Amino acid sequence: MTRTKILLALSVGIVLLATPAWADFRMERHLALEPGGTFTLSADVGAMTLTGDSTSGVTVTVTSRRDDFEQLFDLHFEESAGRASVTVKRRGSWPKGFWNGDWFNDNTHFVIHVPARATVNLSTSGGSLDVSRLAGQVGLRTSGGSLHVESIEGNVDGKTSGGSIRMRDVRGDVTTSTSGGSINIVDVKGNLRATTSGGGIDVENVSGESYASTSGGGVEIREAGGRVEAHSSGGPVTVWFAAGNNRGGDLSTSGGGVRTEIDPSVALTIDASSSGGGVSTDVPVTVQGRIDKHSLRGDLNGGGAVLRLRSSGGGVRISRATAR
Repeated sequence: MTRTKILLALSVGIVLLATPAWADFRMERHLALEPGGTFTLSADVGAMTLTGDSTSGVTVTVTSRRDDFEQLFDLHFEESAGRASVTVKRRGSWPKGFWNGDWFNDNTHFVIHVPARATVNLSTSGGSLDVSRLAGQVGLRTSGGSLHVESIEGNVDGKTSGGSIRMRDVRGDVTTSTSGGSINIVDVKGNLRATTSGGGIDVENVSGESYASTSGGGVEIREAGGRVEAHSSGGPVTVWFAAGNNRGGDLSTSGGGVRTEIDPSVALTIDASSSGGGVSTDVPVTVQGRIDKHSLRGDLNGGGAVLRLRSSGGGVRISRATAR
């Protein structure tokens, strides 16, 4: 045997000795739940994918890379009138689970199918959450992964401490936050509240009021249908108001400039200032008081709701909306 082959064989042997002999664990359970009911899943580990596509009942499939999963976790399934729930609790201490390797959350995955018309509450200490095609309220909590939500007819409340957030096509109010990633939201037929400490926020087409705040990036909102509050300490703030939107708002940043496009036919009161650049506009604002290149106060079409713009990291630009 050549020297190269001997080294390769030794390397493979070392890897095999250092890697746990994991085998697949799989469990499938069916729970009774009629449309309009509530499903809850709370787990100390694992990513979750939930889809609303059954006529009735819940199917839960648990998979793991460990063949000793049932020795590491207690699984409890419960069903009652209008409710079904699953609870997964870790046995023993967290350090033991960590050193055994099961703490890493790509090892466990829950796949759930529920009635499309259902209220859903999911929480996990260790993975991403993916939810789609529901006509009901959705509550999501994770300490270790991203959130992905799509095609929901109801309010969504989602929070993660360790990942990004993506939502699309929600026909209800959205409240969401993350401490460790960006936020991307498209098509909300309701009010939006989105906050992050670790990334930018990108929002498109919200029919109601929007609140967006970040400490770690910029904020960009397109086709805002209601009042907007957008704040950043780590990047620029840019807001395009939808045609006819006269609700005003409060836009501010200490990490860049502020730019907004508004419908020139609506009535607004403009209050803009910058300590990091100039203020400019191409809409016909009737100026009140002293003219200053660092500030602008006046009325558009006689005045109305206040649109307040503040920047300490760049200029402020107010433009007339263009066809998009």
